[in-house]
Amino acid sequence: MGHRTPLYDLHREAGAHLVEFAGWEMPLRYGSQIEEHHAVRRASGVFDVSHMGVVDLRGGDALALLRLLLANDVARLERPGRALYTCMLNPRGGVLDDLIVYRLEGDGFRLVVNAATRGADLAWIVSHAAGLAVSVTERRDLAMLAVQGPAAREAAHRVLDRSLAARALVLGRFEAAWEGDRFVARTGYTGEDGYELIVPGEDAPALWGALLGEGVRPVGLGARDTLRLEAGLNLYGADMDESTSPLESGLGWTVAWSPPERAFVGREALEAERAQGPVRALVGLVLEAAGVLRAGQRVLADGGEGVVTSGGFAPTLGKSVALAQVPAGTAGRVRVEVRGRPLPAQVVRPPFVRAGRPQV
Repeated sequence: MGHRTPLYDLHREAGAHLVEFAGWEMPLRYGSQIEEHHAVRRASGVFDVSHMGVVDLRGGDALALLRLLLANDVARLERPGRALYTCMLNPRGGVLDDLIVYRLEGDGFRLVVNAATRGADLAWIVSHAAGLAVSVTERRDLAMLAVQGPAAREAAHRVLDRSLAARALVLGRFEAAWEGDRFVARTGYTGEDGYELIVPGEDAPALWGALLGEGVRPVGLGARDTLRLEAGLNLYGADMDESTSPLESGLGWTVAWSPPERAFVGREALEAERAQGPVRALVGLVLEAAGVLRAGQRVLADGGEGVVTSGGFAPTLGKSVALAQVPAGTAGRVRVEVRGRPLPAQVVRPPFVRAGRPQV
């Protein structure tokens, strides 16, 4: 039996198709995955993402520790409530995880990490925190709901406590507000506007029910994947992992090179890679023939072979799209082996969809 979120019983009552994901029993879909996808693009949907890891760091050395462990620079978070996206690297420059870090009040920070890596992430952070003035706390008492879509914020405002809703109303992208253990962040993984809500686990069922009462549709992991793919957002373990660097995963923008004296883990390897130029690059593909792009398919380009890292049918576009690792400099058209047939695909720069509108 896998881990279960505080919403597990509600998922079962709703007839969700439950699957194992990263050791958790999670809803893949509640009915039509495509309808759930369109609900988020056109109105609003809510996801149970309580399998994600929440880790709080506090203490005089918390800032220094995170400046060592993260490729982006948390010193840029000049005030409480600001957030940034970053990668945590190994000494070879490979991606241990991608995550969001929030600046809390005082000397505190909050990390939201991937479900599949939460245990390894925590061990890595704790090992580097030894001897420092910092506490590292995994918040297993909390649950997390993502409310996404063009109508998502308005729906959330109607169910949040009045004072917290007022603070959420003025948040910019990648900003957060909180009252006690009720936390709202204007972040997400769908390419749409919305919030990620972190609340005590015992409060999650009531919040879920209140959102559904406002007409927000429950959405499973299946549509979450097609939404993030359309938005050109990387999936850890597919589009990047410990064997790939941010520079070859389309995430070079998350590396803070300044100040040059900040010696974060993996910096030396990344600087060497930057100097010689990455050998591979992550690109978007749009299939120009009938078929479906899937992870693992070979990509045949003029400069050599590549591989599809994640792909599928994009409901908003009515086409099959993919992210793929290909030789650096690949452009124009390539061929992808789909069921043994080399089919033409156009190389594009993600995202495929932005704020509900096709970009390709």
